[in-house]
Amino acid sequence: MRTSLLSSVAVLSVALSFGGSAFAATHDDGGVSFGTYLSARAAAGQHDLDEASRLYRESLDADPGNADIANRAFLYTAASGDMDTAVKLAKQVVAASTDDRAARLALAIADIKHGDYDPARKEISQSAQGPFTTLTLLLIGGWASQGAGDTDGAIKDFDTLLTSGGTPALASLHKALVLDLAGRDAEADAAYQDAVKTSNVGARAAEAYGRFLERAGRTADARAFYAKLQADDSLAPLANVGLARIAAGKKPDRMVGDAKAGAAEGLFSIAAALNDATSADIAVLYLRLALYLEPDFDMAKIVLADRFDTLKKYDDAIKVYRTIDSDSIYQPAATIQVAIDEGKLDRKDDAIADLKRVVADHPNDVASWSSLGDAYRANDNDAGAVDAYTHAAKLLNPPQKKDWPLFFARAVSEQAVKDDAGAEADLQFALKLSPDQPQVLNYLGYSWVDQGRNLPQAVAMLEKARALSPYDGYIVDSVGWAYFRLHRYDDASKTLQAAVLLVPGDPTINEHLGDAYWMAGHRLDALFQWNHALAFNTDPKIKPELEQKLQSGMTDAQARAGQ
Repeated sequence: MRTSLLSSVAVLSVALSFGGSAFAATHDDGGVSFGTYLSARAAAGQHDLDEASRLYRESLDADPGNADIANRAFLYTAASGDMDTAVKLAKQVVAASTDDRAARLALAIADIKHGDYDPARKEISQSAQGPFTTLTLLLIGGWASQGAGDTDGAIKDFDTLLTSGGTPALASLHKALVLDLAGRDAEADAAYQDAVKTSNVGARAAEAYGRFLERAGRTADARAFYAKLQADDSLAPLANVGLARIAAGKKPDRMVGDAKAGAAEGLFSIAAALNDATSADIAVLYLRLALYLEPDFDMAKIVLADRFDTLKKYDDAIKVYRTIDSDSIYQPAATIQVAIDEGKLDRKDDAIADLKRVVADHPNDVASWSSLGDAYRANDNDAGAVDAYTHAAKLLNPPQKKDWPLFFARAVSEQAVKDDAGAEADLQFALKLSPDQPQVLNYLGYSWVDQGRNLPQAVAMLEKARALSPYDGYIVDSVGWAYFRLHRYDDASKTLQAAVLLVPGDPTINEHLGDAYWMAGHRLDALFQWNHALAFNTDPKIKPELEQKLQSGMTDAQARAGQ
């Protein structure tokens, strides 16, 4: 769905206009209103939705007849989550532009929220059409038809999705949801199976179908379905909840219990597909509309926060993640993301505190322990990281190929606390799980080179890493440095030249190239590279070594030791 949706995003972006196109000048009331307008645009450019909303509304108060500012005020107010005010502004927008797509959509959503399905269909019919908006309007119109009791009309709209930019997965899921809601179980079952197949078992299709099987009393089918889902880390929590319900003899509600929830699901379906930075603003708007209909829609909250992450608005993302209830199956994942965002904001102690609460509440969650290890490592607490990673590793029964990053991460921290034997064992085990990981091959190979051990094996390992990741300058540097340690100075020089081109400005790589040049007899070239290394260096411990090399070159002892 992502490709077909993104190909049409530009059509809607004119209506949503979250960018910086020029407007007609506002009236200058002593410079106040125009200054406010410019500040609003600046806030919008920084994706500060709350501030942009406030300032555009102030600009509109100063110039109430300005249709462009009214449109901006509406869009940013909706995107900031103040939907009641946004709906009032939408009415002002359509008074000046009767077929405005975004405003008509918001008014239709407001009608659906209040159960007014026929007025919602009327709002949709008055919207301008286009490839992207047609897709949206078919979804929302279909659910408005279902709300009005016209199931066949809804099915017709969803069938039309396939010729309007939608995908079989999208059409099948919404058809299944409507048929399920209408009690047409045989047709719903077939549509659910199509949705699960064509979506490659997406989370929403999986949850809806699992609930359908449970409610239909098809316990064996539901168990088998959930067992398959457990192999996928992203779907395992959902499957575990379903299996727990079956064990307790409980029957779940429908995932979509009414037309209002269905319309929210439609908005979510589109927003979830718009997962690149250029369409993040549009996704935010659609997710706000979905949450206006269904305030407890946890998956919409997760995706909304993720879009804020895409925009690097980490505080906004954290605010949304924290609205997810503590009893939600998504709460541990949300808290992990909160911690990641706190780390990006350099609030590392907060991140660790949050993750410690998660592992206390969910002591058998591998991802939580792994994330705690990552947080400790980011805070230079490698001993704490090793302990957290060890907790995570003990929960793996048995470790699988996908688990290699955990052992790699623990190895890095073990090496930092001088547990070289533990680090090597974990690196070897990570390679046993997944033999073609260039970063692990590089780390183990370079550590051997650095220790002067197993040099032939280290070179072979590093050359394999380079073949797997030929444009990684640090891996290329490792290969060149291995050649240096084997006294293959010409090979080292050529390889390290390539590394410098891939990672210009890295002092270690420049120093390595200088060392190789010196030993290959290219003394002036060596001095040039050492000068570069000194200029780029930020480590005061390295500075005296570089200054000594620039003054007197490499000593025989340094050359033998590879220093």
